[in-house]
Amino acid sequence: MSGSLRAALRLGAWAARGRPGQRHLSEAAGGSGGADGGGGSGSREAVERLVREHPVVVFMKGSPAQPQCGFSNAVVQILRLHGVEDYRAHDVLQDPDLRQGIKNYSNWPTIPQVYLNGEFVGGCDILLQMHQNGDLVEELKKLGIRSALLDAEKDQEKK
Repeated sequence: MSGSLRAALRLGAWAARGRPGQRHLSEAAGGSGGADGGGGSGSREAVERLVREHPVVVFMKGSPAQPQCGFSNAVVQILRLHGVEDYRAHDVLQDPDLRQGIKNYSNWPTIPQVYLNGEFVGGCDILLQMHQNGDLVEELKKLGIRSALLDAEKDQEKK
């Protein structure tokens, strides 16, 4: 294993402990509506639109610039480590209907939640595991996103 990959994995473990947020291109969810019907922000239809609006979508507490929990921060850090800055982030703390709606949609009780190409991947623990075992690099590749870890590893091999 190269030194840069080892460093990246250490950073992944560091991110899981929760640290101050990083700058990212993202959008926060807004609006309000009914808890699960009527087309409100928490309705199945509204959530479906959000998860399909972009190849990488994260439902989190806070924003990528200012995560409000360590698990949300860890997801942001893992994406940052892979060079994924173009994604949609939705702050569930700003919208209680969305917060419950995304849990109902995925049948997953916790936040953050990560979606790749409209498919639910999991939360922080799953994303961290995918990062550590290399699966995240492969999943990003399927989306046409080249992980920055591949470039870091290649740069390390040249030295």
